[in-house]
Parts: sequence; structure tokens; C-alpha cells
Amino acid sequence: MRMTADLTDLISRGELDARGLSSRAIAASVRAGRLHKLHSGWYIDGETWRAAHVEQRHRYRVLAAYARSRDGVGVASLVSAAVMWDLPLFRITPRRVHQSGSTLDGHVSTGDVARHEVDVSEGERVLIDGIPTTSLARTVADMSRLATPEAGLSIADAALRRVAWDPATRTYDHVAAEELREAVRASMERVRGARGVRRGRRIVALADGRAQLPGESVSRLYLLELGFAPPRLQVPIPDPVGGWYFVDFGLDDVNSWGEFDGVGKYLDARMRGGVDLERTLLAEKAREDWIRGTTNRKFPRWGMPALDSARTLGIRLAHFHVVPPR
Repeated sequence: MRMTADLTDLISRGELDARGLSSRAIAASVRAGRLHKLHSGWYIDGETWRAAHVEQRHRYRVLAAYARSRDGVGVASLVSAAVMWDLPLFRITPRRVHQSGSTLDGHVSTGDVARHEVDVSEGERVLIDGIPTTSLARTVADMSRLATPEAGLSIADAALRRVAWDPATRTYDHVAAEELREAVRASMERVRGARGVRRGRRIVALADGRAQLPGESVSRLYLLELGFAPPRLQVPIPDPVGGWYFVDFGLDDVNSWGEFDGVGKYLDARMRGGVDLERTLLAEKAREDWIRGTTNRKFPRWGMPALDSARTLGIRLAHFHVVPPR
């Protein structure tokens, strides 16, 4: 989903002064929640802030950190680059905006900005909404090796999906995916010997842009940890009217399907395409009944609570008599 967080939502101290707000009035508005302070001299409407997801909130902070001066500062990197690329932050709540560059004062955190003395080549720099940002490949490389495996795989999957998945035709461009994967590997080679490179290589090898949500990425990671064979993703199954249903996971080694249920597809009207909740639930039941009946396979489903750990997911699956082959 494209983030809507942009510069037009930011409010400068100068704008507040022009509205006649004194320092005391601004502080009172912040305490009351009418305003939220993002960075020195920059604010946002309190309601807009409360409605924003964690990725949007951090993107606002990145924009504010760069709004005052973009000369001589580093490139947005790590989690800050991830949100600029609209990549998900699975169970990450950033505390600081991250900037990298060879001329910065190494690993120094100043207030709400962390500056890292790390080289970022010209080929690994792009501009996104005017903000200097590490390239998609460099961002994936950094997060794959430095974030948790869950967060790293979610980001790597989403990046591959960005370049290789066509939602209109539901097709996956393996060539485009492999080109990005190779660029990520090349970026890791340039920092060979740095922390987390071995883990990063493993994450990038596992990445697959057919995963639609971080919950699907983490589910796949845990399925492999539990001992299941690599599952097929977004498996097409003929529906009763000549079209296709798609199932998140084909657990072929145990003759089962698997589905991660994000709450958004039920509670978010935009994801339901305007269809009311009752019709959505009925359609989902009809879909599952058809798939069960025509394929003769088990069909366990799980949501975010089952992703506390691989063990928790394993317990959930065992309730449906789906266990890794011995």
C-alpha cells in the first residue's frame, strides 16, 4: 500500500508563528495532542499522527529531519530508507532517523537523528521525494543483515514484490526478481566482513516477492524452521466459475494448504473493495469450502497471534493435524 505521508502534512514553526501561536501555546497544543512534534522546528497535526501507521510515522520524521537543511547531511539509510521505499517494518518502532555517509561522525546519535560513518557509493544513492536515500538494493542488503530475520525477510520480500509482481495479472517476473537479488548480493559483497553478512545472505536467498504481507513472510520463515519443505506461494486453484482462487501456501509435503489471515482484509473497507463484512465472510467461507472439497486437503488458517514464534505457529498447525514430516 502506498504511503500518503508527505511534506504537505508537515507544519513548520514559522507557520505556527504566522498563525499567532506563541511558544507557550505551541507547547500546550503538543501536550493536548492537537499537535505532535516531529523534529526541531517541525510539527504535524495530532489527528494525522494518531491515524498513521508506524511506517508512516517514521516517514514523517525522516521528512522533518531533512526539511530544514539537506546540504552536507547523510543519506537516509536502514529503517529510514526502508520507509522511504514503502517497505514494511515488522515489529520495529524506530526511535531515530538514520543517516549514513563516509563524512559523518561515526555512529554518533544526536537527539532524534543517528549518523553513521559508513560509505554509500554514488551508485547506491537515489532521491525519493527530494530526500537522498540508499538504493533499493542497498536498503535491502542493510536491513537483511542488521534487522531481525523476521523484519529482514519481510523487507526483502516486499522489495522483490515491488519490482517483480504484477497485481493486474497476478504474475511474477522471475528475471526482474533475480536482478534485484543479485544487486543486493553485490551490495553485501562491498561490506564483506561487516556484521550480519552471513545472515543477510540467507535472508536474501529465502526472499520471494509473491508474499503479499509481512505475516506471510514471517509464516514462511517459521514453516521452514519447523521443518516443512519450502512451500509453494500464491498457489492457483480453479474456482467454480472458470476463474482462480489463490492460496497463500501449498504445504505439499504434508498434503495441506495454509493461509495467513491479516485482519485488514476483514476490517479495512478499502481492502474489502467496498464489500460489506458479512458478504466478505460468506465469500471467504464459500472459497474455503470449495478448495477443501475439490482438493481433499487440510486448510489451516492463522493470524498474527500465531506468529509470536515458530513454536507458536507449530502448535497452531498441530491443532489441525498438520505437522512436519519426521
